[in-house]
Amino acid sequence: MALLIALLSSVFFAVAMITSRVGLRTLDARSGAAISIPTATILFVVAAPFALDTTGFDLQAVLFFAAVGLVFPVSVTLLTFRSNELLGPTVTSAVSGTAPLFALLTASLFLGERVPAQAAVSALGVVAGVALLSWKKDALRPGFIGWVLLWPLAGAVVRGFAQTGAKAGLLLWSNAFAAGMIGYLVSCTVVIVADRLRGSARPKLSRRDVTWFAVTGALNGGAVLLMYFALSMAPVWVVAPIIASYPLLTAIIGTAVLHDEKVTLHAAAGGGLTIAAIVYLLVSQNPG
Repeated sequence: MALLIALLSSVFFAVAMITSRVGLRTLDARSGAAISIPTATILFVVAAPFALDTTGFDLQAVLFFAAVGLVFPVSVTLLTFRSNELLGPTVTSAVSGTAPLFALLTASLFLGERVPAQAAVSALGVVAGVALLSWKKDALRPGFIGWVLLWPLAGAVVRGFAQTGAKAGLLLWSNAFAAGMIGYLVSCTVVIVADRLRGSARPKLSRRDVTWFAVTGALNGGAVLLMYFALSMAPVWVVAPIIASYPLLTAIIGTAVLHDEKVTLHAAAGGGLTIAAIVYLLVSQNPG
């Protein structure tokens, strides 16, 4: 069940990438985040009276969830925005695909998870597959300097730590809805404050802008909730590689719906490698 939930979470992340791509045609990422994250937060709060079960409440778990909310999803959004500015979306996607490696590493170091060899192989396969899938000829912009790779790399590290931090909280209080709601409440506060402190003039919002980013927020909120449900049921090493496969689904949907991507040989190879890595993880699972 955890594997299926993780796969569904990956689908939600992929569709959210498509809707955000459409929204970013007319609005910058920071302004979009100021719509999408509060939208998801409102949905969590509205659903709380029906979905939040306080049985087993643990204050330390709440602190873990809040700490995750300080950096995820808000800082990942801002780091990705800066990386796109400096490196472009191709390199950003390729480097961001290393997130499962950091998730497995931090889970092993801080949670004491024993990461089986097949999980490590699968994570490496997903990373390589996403890199091939994302890469394009002449992707590096003129004047490229190696240190700017720290922007997407930092985003990948944050994603990895966020999954491990959420898992740490879920071990104390196995409540995925609480993890999602608390995290989004904190992220919402951060993004609103950041938006208020911005020095540049705020763009005028259209109904189209609000709609696309509100849909993106709902999808991302659902994806995070599903990811936390999967993490409450399975180790990080099971969930992280599956979640990281969402760029493959994004590419497939983008090609079919937006017609803004062309299928190349290395992209097809990357997609095949990503699928093979996930299938390998699934078939090598030993529930016992």
